[in-house]
Amino acid sequence: MTNRERLLAILAGKSPDQVPWIPRMKLWHNGQKANGTLPARFKNKSLREVEQALRLGNPARDGRVYRTQYRGMEVRSHEEGFSTITEYITPKGTVRFVASQSAEEARLGIEGRITTEHPLKTPKDYDVWAYVVEHATYVPTYKEYEVYDREVGDEGLPMVSAGDCPFHYWLKELTGYGEGYIHLHEFPDRVEALLKVMTEKEKEMWKIVADSPAKLFLHGVHLSSQMTPPRYFDKYIVPYYQEFTKLLHAKGKSLAMHGDNDTSAILTHLKKAGYDMVECFVSHPMAKVTVEDARKAWGNSMIIYGGIPSLILEEFFPEAEFEAYIKDIFRVIAPGDAFILGIADNAMPGSVLSRIERITEMVDKYGKYPVTAPK
Repeated sequence: MTNRERLLAILAGKSPDQVPWIPRMKLWHNGQKANGTLPARFKNKSLREVEQALRLGNPARDGRVYRTQYRGMEVRSHEEGFSTITEYITPKGTVRFVASQSAEEARLGIEGRITTEHPLKTPKDYDVWAYVVEHATYVPTYKEYEVYDREVGDEGLPMVSAGDCPFHYWLKELTGYGEGYIHLHEFPDRVEALLKVMTEKEKEMWKIVADSPAKLFLHGVHLSSQMTPPRYFDKYIVPYYQEFTKLLHAKGKSLAMHGDNDTSAILTHLKKAGYDMVECFVSHPMAKVTVEDARKAWGNSMIIYGGIPSLILEEFFPEAEFEAYIKDIFRVIAPGDAFILGIADNAMPGSVLSRIERITEMVDKYGKYPVTAPK
């Protein structure tokens, strides 16, 4: 089977011929190039060429099926040092985001910036953002996706980003975790009203996603035991996803959550929400939760994509413990259903390449279906 065939089989609840091994290597590749430490055999090779040489699948995370446009406002964005400042100037007022990264992260090509200034600071700002949401438009980009899908080919299956659920986007990006729960306590009516507006707008996106040619979507990032604990997860997140996943499943689509946070307290809640997969599933020792915990909570009803915490690939982590850790993964996931082997969440610039290659050898040795526990 090809990697695409393996992934499609797993999404359909069937058994692949072997465990797919599809780690994210982009940050390692960027960092090695920036540091001048990329092995000579990979000089001038693209990331995909490196992945192919290492016999790794393609994570295929660059496909899109829609883009967002705004009307009735001006959106300005500019750079200041290592920060991006974006302003939404509307008839209701102006709000702004500031997203930043460190100089070292920029040098190493580590993508992704942290929001350091959030747009919703006062109750009045909620009216501004409600206007922004109501005047957003989702434009399908199906043809662009189909081109990308053909480029990926048999080496993987695109996982298409479709944003985050309203409650967590509000909490993480619009207010910040600390202030968000204060807002929910001090002016809950404002918060609830905005979440309703956001949810109704998201349903426009749902239809575009459901009608698209893509099969697998990523919607929901960093939901965690600490920041979206069970009480709030059940109230604000589960109902949203139960409705969304019902629509996707009716169209033969699958939904994943980006899980590189501790999910130990919300394992059963993720299942109740209707998710099909948790990708970049991070486990002990980087989080409290283990692959075994997830397997016990989900059985084969939810796909685990991950299992290898990135820190065990670093030089400081003992070689013997690394070897034992990977072998134990095969024991836990035997006979190998509903599982994709990957790194949570990326091979970092300091990851030891020989350990990536060693995992490939172990997949060859232990990963054929049905997987049996290594001795």
